[in-house]
This record gives sequence, C-alpha cells and structure tokens, in this order.
Amino acid sequence: MGGLQRFEQRLEQAISGAFARTFRSAVQPVEIAAALQRELDNQSQVLSRQRRLVPNSFVVELSAGDLERLAPYDSTLAAELAEQLTDHAELQSYVFPGPIRIVFESAADLGTGRFRIRSQAEAAVTGSARETSSQRTRAVLEVNGTQHPLQAPGLVVGRGSEADLRINDPGVSRRHAEFLITTQVGDGYAPGAGPVHVEVHDMGSTNGIRVDGQKVARSALRDGSRVQIGHTSLVLRLMEETDR
Repeated sequence: MGGLQRFEQRLEQAISGAFARTFRSAVQPVEIAAALQRELDNQSQVLSRQRRLVPNSFVVELSAGDLERLAPYDSTLAAELAEQLTDHAELQSYVFPGPIRIVFESAADLGTGRFRIRSQAEAAVTGSARETSSQRTRAVLEVNGTQHPLQAPGLVVGRGSEADLRINDPGVSRRHAEFLITTQVGDGYAPGAGPVHVEVHDMGSTNGIRVDGQKVARSALRDGSRVQIGHTSLVLRLMEETDR
C-alpha cells in the first residue's frame, strides 16, 4: 500500500468518512496531500549528499465554499497531512528546519475544487528574554512570526546552544552574528534616554550575513532593516518607549 493510500485510510478512520462525503464534488484530501509532497520535492535544497532542506510552513488556499466545508475537519486534516509529510521526508532524507505548520485560507480567485499551496522554510527559534524592571525593551527582533527583545549590550544569534537566540537553520553557524545595541546619549534605558543605535556584526560565519539584500561584515541597522542569515530573516523593530 502506497503512502497516499495509507493517508486516505487513516483520514477515513479519523473522521468516519464524513470529510469524504462533504468533499465528494470538491477538492479531495488526497489531492492536497499529493500536492504537498510535490512541494517538498520541488522546493528541496541540497545540504549534503544525503540531506536536503525542505519547507515546513504551508498555506493551502481554497475557494470560500471549499474552506467553509472544510472548517469542521481542518485540524484533523492538518494533523494527518503533517504525518504524511513526515513519512515522505523520512523516505527522501529531507530535513525540516522546524515543526510542520499547515493552515487553510480562502482565495477569491479560486473556484470549487481548485486549490494552491504556498510554502516556506521557517526555522524553530528559541531564546531567553533578559528584560528586568530597570531595563526597558526599546528594540525587538522579529523572526518567523515571533518577537525577541534586543537589549544592551546585545545578543548572539546562532544555531549552537551557546547562542542567546538559537535558530534551527542548517545554514546558520553555531555563533553566526552579533547584534549590538547602545543609546547615543543618556544613561542606558532610563526614561528620557537618547535614540537607540543598533549594529549587526558577522562572527566569521560560514555563509555570512546580508542586510537588506547586501552582503556585509558589519552594518548599522534602522527600523525595518532585514538581516538574512542562512535561510532565515530577522527584522529589527524599534519601539516607542512607554512608562510601565
């Protein structure tokens, strides 16, 4: 029995056939599963002779009607699709940079029974905030939908356990880049302190860093600056200071 047949059987057992009856004349779950597998195959990037990086975040776009019919079963279907992708990845020696995420969205230009898939690789990101009552967050790094405080003197981003902000991206070195933050005038983060100044420095990484598309060894950053390390983007956001 093939992988897609096993997927159909598991899905049938999970929801007692209700999903199949609902979608008799619309998009079929097995079609979505097959398309997701093709997305992995088409978007895979070679890491080594035996390992390839593939996307782990997927948006399945459907017509409004199909999405409405899917709604009662979307979490069950997402879980089964994730399991199917995991099985396919193991067979093909694919590597996910983080947990698999599958969401369903409506697209106005799609008719009944039609769908399309968007995907991207989103590395798992972990870090520890060091904010205290005397230290106010005036800058954050946005990474894959999460925000991480950036406070003086700064933090190290990398894949290794010694990094302050750890990114599970095979294109990121163990200690890849350092973000440094200072205030131009004033006394640190006390009320009334001066403007925040942020720089990023490459720490001798294998793949280097890019700031707003340009490869650099070090660079000053502004609000909205995008720093690319490996396959992951970090966006700097400067914040207005407010009283606690």
